[in-house]
Amino acid sequence: MRAIGNVFWFVFGGFLMGLGWWLAGLICAITIIGLPWAKACFVIGQFAFFPFGKEAVNRAVVNGTDDIGTGVLGTLGNVIWFIVAGFWLALGHIVSALCCFVTIIGIPFGLQHLKLAALTLAPVGKTIVSRDAALRRN
Repeated sequence: MRAIGNVFWFVFGGFLMGLGWWLAGLICAITIIGLPWAKACFVIGQFAFFPFGKEAVNRAVVNGTDDIGTGVLGTLGNVIWFIVAGFWLALGHIVSALCCFVTIIGIPFGLQHLKLAALTLAPVGKTIVSRDAALRRN
């Protein structure tokens, strides 16, 4: 089911969504100051291409140690991101989710938009793992 969901997602908007996130990452990288957010945009872009069967988790949980993105600087980066872009991007994902929830077949896609909305609020310090790996860690 994950494979089918990912194929439908990719064809009906996931490809463009992932490219959009990567474009945002390129723009952030060009500014040099935006490098922490650029990495986050590339991670979200990868996730946006094929979100079914994957989860966003804190890198400190995966690596077992804190790094620059999971500590105080990561929190500060997330606050700045939220103020500048995160709230508005999350709002866009929530509106897309509500549109998907109108039909029964769109419910799984709406749930993926909600996952992306939650990730969009605070992406710095996150990484993407398979859902099975995320469940084993908990």
